[in-house]
Amino acid sequence: MSLQEKLKEIVGEKGLITEEADMAGYLTEWRDKYEGKAKLIVLPKTTEEVSAVVKLCSEMKTPIVPQGGNTSLVGGSIPFDSGEEIILSTRRMNRIRHVDCEGGTLTVDAGCVLADLQSVADDNGFMFPLRIGSEGSCQIGGNISTNAGGVQVLHYGNTRDQVLGLEVVMPDGRIWDGLTNLRKNNTGYDLKQLFIGGEGTLGVVTGAVVKMFPKPKYQQVALIAITDVRAAVTFLGLARQMSGDQVTAIELIPRIGIDMVTKHVPNFTDPMPDRYDWHILVELSSSVTEDLAGLMTSILEEGFNQDIVLDAVIPSSDAQQQKLWMLREEISGAQKPEGGSIKHDISVPIAALPEFIEEANTALEKIIPNFRPVIFGHIGDGNLHYNPLQPEEMEKQAFLDMWPEVSQAVHDIAHSFKGSISAEHGIGRMKKNDLPRYKSDVEIDMMRKIKMALDPDNLFNPGKLLPDQEN
Repeated sequence: MSLQEKLKEIVGEKGLITEEADMAGYLTEWRDKYEGKAKLIVLPKTTEEVSAVVKLCSEMKTPIVPQGGNTSLVGGSIPFDSGEEIILSTRRMNRIRHVDCEGGTLTVDAGCVLADLQSVADDNGFMFPLRIGSEGSCQIGGNISTNAGGVQVLHYGNTRDQVLGLEVVMPDGRIWDGLTNLRKNNTGYDLKQLFIGGEGTLGVVTGAVVKMFPKPKYQQVALIAITDVRAAVTFLGLARQMSGDQVTAIELIPRIGIDMVTKHVPNFTDPMPDRYDWHILVELSSSVTEDLAGLMTSILEEGFNQDIVLDAVIPSSDAQQQKLWMLREEISGAQKPEGGSIKHDISVPIAALPEFIEEANTALEKIIPNFRPVIFGHIGDGNLHYNPLQPEEMEKQAFLDMWPEVSQAVHDIAHSFKGSISAEHGIGRMKKNDLPRYKSDVEIDMMRKIKMALDPDNLFNPGKLLPDQEN
């Protein structure tokens, strides 16, 4: 009996995709940078089915690429071109298993879409604070496997900070039931941390217990024009001190970002009356202080007094606040019509953000004269999306051919500030062979030993995360 026939016995006819045309959406990532081939797509509906699929693949030495919503930006969920791998998609695993309002937790299947978790928490008077641009299609299992970040990391932390327990199918098919909702559990190694950020290389996350937080009763957003990036860092400290640490998000937005959104997104106009080079989008949240608009005004007044604030827009309705958030969220998509863009997802210490930008801009101007820097992101946690855009007079492919040289320059500068070459997108296929340049031999050796201990046959997401080894 063939692999396909045996898998069909496990998951049923609806749990398999074998036609090439039907598989297409699983084989290409959003940026169109990576495209692969697969024997088939298997879509189990339960943890037990995942276990049976993995046991069969282990016996037949068939490599598995775990895939959630396929929103990876580093090729982490795309197979290679050999066609020997299968994709294990968690799309059908979308149950909300348990809502615990007393303990403030959700127990969910890995295939639950992030926006659905947010809605369930909201319906029960709570919030789930992970907010990212792909929340309408990404899945919590993928968020966990990549340790996703988002706009509220400043206040609530990364995905790693939201997870209390996991259920994981190991490479030999055994099920590890670590679905605890304990806040304190000091019984040795915290095993769940191996799989959070593990990019599916050590096992398949099938379920999770995540934290819910009290839902803020009041929120206030402001779009603020600032003198420069250094002023943004200063304003962050000022706002946190004056608000009693009620700043839940602060996002850097450049002039070019607003220009691209107003140019390419229908019915969108510049919220500011005048043009400024740099802006920050600031959000205050509270369940106690009702007059957040007044508090925001007081913070802005102090910013004006310190000559770091140039102008501000404070929306008066929820709809207007959402419009400002839409401005920030549309920057990524608005880059596409402008041509080639070389993406970077770096982090540096918050205080080093201005110097990083200055050094990176100077270095890249020497490599690609007249490049257009698109620099935006989560300055509250030091995470920038530093995306050089092709010069208007340059051919797109000629620009994209410089990706390795440009990325090494950007990553070297981030590393010189003791930063990271991947703040929230992960390593995947894109950055795996960059790791030896920035991680010590000891770190990489430990990572390899963990991989070998849990997946000795290298069947789980092979060729991702870990650097290639020379034969």
